[in-house]
Amino acid sequence: MRTYLCKALLGCSILAAAGAQAATTITVASFPSHDAQVKAWLPGFKKAHPEIEVKLMSLAFADHHTAMTTALATGAGLPDVMAIEIGYIGKFAESGGLEDLSKPPYSALQYQSKFARFSFPQATSVNGALMAIPTDIGPGTLFYRKDIIEKAGVTEADLSKSWEGFVEAGKKIKASTGAYLLANAKDIKDIYIRTGLKDGEGIYFDKKNNVLVDSPRFHKAFELAKAVRVAGVDANIPPWGNEWSEGFRRDKIATQMMGSWLASHFATWLDPDHKGKWRSAQLPGGSFAPFGGSFFAIPSKSANKQAAWEFIKYATMNKDAQLEALRLVDAFPALIEAQNDPFIEMPIEYLGGQNARKLWKIAANNIPAVKVNRYDATAQDIVDTELNNVMERGKDINQALADAKALIQRRARR
Repeated sequence: MRTYLCKALLGCSILAAAGAQAATTITVASFPSHDAQVKAWLPGFKKAHPEIEVKLMSLAFADHHTAMTTALATGAGLPDVMAIEIGYIGKFAESGGLEDLSKPPYSALQYQSKFARFSFPQATSVNGALMAIPTDIGPGTLFYRKDIIEKAGVTEADLSKSWEGFVEAGKKIKASTGAYLLANAKDIKDIYIRTGLKDGEGIYFDKKNNVLVDSPRFHKAFELAKAVRVAGVDANIPPWGNEWSEGFRRDKIATQMMGSWLASHFATWLDPDHKGKWRSAQLPGGSFAPFGGSFFAIPSKSANKQAAWEFIKYATMNKDAQLEALRLVDAFPALIEAQNDPFIEMPIEYLGGQNARKLWKIAANNIPAVKVNRYDATAQDIVDTELNNVMERGKDINQALADAKALIQRRARR
């Protein structure tokens, strides 16, 4: 009997060891604060999939995307799951180094109706391949300091009724309080060029890959940015630096247009001392635009594709996981089921108890399904350079946009 028990125990030990050896470890590459979402998902994912271990690899935002660009080009150092911010999705989608998730064994197009209508097209290549799944979206919103605009005799309606009214309100704010309307006039361009689009259109390129930067949309964006700079109501400060954050903390910047996720940054590190003084509104002129958002992709050379897909499904299609990210870093859920959760109705203490997520949901429902292009990032850099030429050197807007179009066309033909 004793011999039998020893053999049985030995057999169990061997089986346990075999089970331990069979566990799959996947690497997830991410960046702040997206990596905070990944960390929050790990306990739940481990419970759902005890057979899969997850190793998180995180680098600073720019470093992460540079590293992933290099990894896709060389095939070395690739993770199993790659986080991609919206600004890079077009370039990565056309890289040829990612799995087409529309095909078996993923067949992910069956899940498209579960997500914000504009999110899947953002991750679809020109030949119709689905290269990534959205983890969160960035409904564009106008954040403003309620106390500053009230001191200037300006209302939320003055800020949001029209773009021209927005600029005029900025003049009143500057004259009455000394605060700038915007950190940088470029912000108004970044938002305006993303508005007024129809489903299937791109920001910089149309369906036939024609460059659009000499269109009335870009001309108006440049006009508005120039008007802000001429009026002296932007601080001419680039985002994400110390001067930018100090501008908020020292009551020098009255508004900021960006994705809804900025609320979490304000509350945790950008401007925590002004809790209760910031508010959120829809963008000026009835505009709805995406600003930010993140995706998960699987590199074609991953050795653990099935395990990687299980992690992506858990993170993006699990309501509780999506809501956890929303609670943690205000990452607005791409999953519609999570958007419909009562938590969306909860007041946000930092925004003075405002139910701002209701506004963000309305914005998300109205954002068009815009197509991305592998040269979007290149086009953005060129357009930004020409906008700077207009605002700093007095270059004619028509000439600036014509020059931008010509250079983008040359770069895209390489």
